[in-house]
Amino acid sequence: MERRTAPVARGPAPFGPPESEPGLPVLPELAALLAGAASVEGPEPVGGGPALREAACGYWARRGLPTDAVHVAAAPGAESLLLALLAATGGDILLSRPCAAWYVPQTRILDRHAYHAPVPAECGGVPDPFALLETVRRVRREGGDLRVLLLSVADDPTGTIAPPELMHEVCEAAVEEDLLIVSDETYRDTVHDRGGAVLLSPAEMLPDDVVVLSDLGAALVPPAWPSGIARFPHTPRGAELHAATLDALSGLRAVLAGPVAAAVTHALAEPEPVTARRAAAVRLQAVLAPALHRTVTAGGVLARPPRAGTHLYADLDPLRPALTERGITDSVELEDHLTRRVGAPVPGGHRFGDGPDGLRVRFSTAPLLGRTDDERLRTLTAPDPLELPHVEEALRLFGSALAELNGGPR
Repeated sequence: MERRTAPVARGPAPFGPPESEPGLPVLPELAALLAGAASVEGPEPVGGGPALREAACGYWARRGLPTDAVHVAAAPGAESLLLALLAATGGDILLSRPCAAWYVPQTRILDRHAYHAPVPAECGGVPDPFALLETVRRVRREGGDLRVLLLSVADDPTGTIAPPELMHEVCEAAVEEDLLIVSDETYRDTVHDRGGAVLLSPAEMLPDDVVVLSDLGAALVPPAWPSGIARFPHTPRGAELHAATLDALSGLRAVLAGPVAAAVTHALAEPEPVTARRAAAVRLQAVLAPALHRTVTAGGVLARPPRAGTHLYADLDPLRPALTERGITDSVELEDHLTRRVGAPVPGGHRFGDGPDGLRVRFSTAPLLGRTDDERLRTLTAPDPLELPHVEEALRLFGSALAELNGGPR
């Protein structure tokens, strides 16, 4: 029997960040809609009701992806959608390294294998195309059953965007190897510089081979209202996948609560208050994320400049000698130390598919927003958020924590 390439660890590894992160206060219009629908007793139908699915079609059409409602599924979060989709596809899954913390747990629940291929130098979210081909062929040669490539066009954890030419290469390689492409587009509406960044969905290139997945908590509704949507190919294979995914969602009883569905349907139509809040939040992150990046890299840490979302992924290996002197030798110990030191979650690279021996962590702009709703609203509306005392203090805390790790006083 041939030796099988070892997949990602499937033991009792942590499933996600140690704590949730605070966000901006709930948009009053959405809060009123949720409250107004509180008397709705029943849940949505499995996969979402007609109004919600039509709203999802409009959302995608405005992004250059014409969609019919029969090819849409909605569920309480992208996690349950991915779980149901993987149950429908069968087989193993290929991920980039690093990748979002919530990907691997879905494969573990299904007792499937997840394999990683390294990302290229310029971005995260997609595997290097040559590494993809090498990994797929090696895994299959050694008995693996790879069927799905899960990638991210605007990436968590790295905060980067894959260039269109690279996305083309990756998707063509995946199709060449008969992989279904699942495109996680959760952060596509959080790009910091719309004028300077070109975001290309794989579904625009290869519509017959791509399922689009999006968790709406990143840009449209509060993260505490779990909701996600999926768009399936307009093909017989896509119809089969859609039906099998709905069967799995039904078995999981993964349906949206009626009040949440009402708010999600409204948000998907993108009325002016929703788009205005989203635009303001993106403008804010376009200021906070680069400021956090400057603070982190000034401490001798390596990190790609963030271009979307609220996170950046940092490599502290240049500080390894100083960290070793402090008894910090892996990402688990580094996470524990930095989380205590800055008083906010700083999850280690072991949560994102990297080995624990690496000294990598994900930093978030959440601590810069403020501790109260009042502070967060002032941060959102300030002409220059970096002049606010609580933002200055949060950046100072990050800087001093890294300076200490780089040989400063304990």
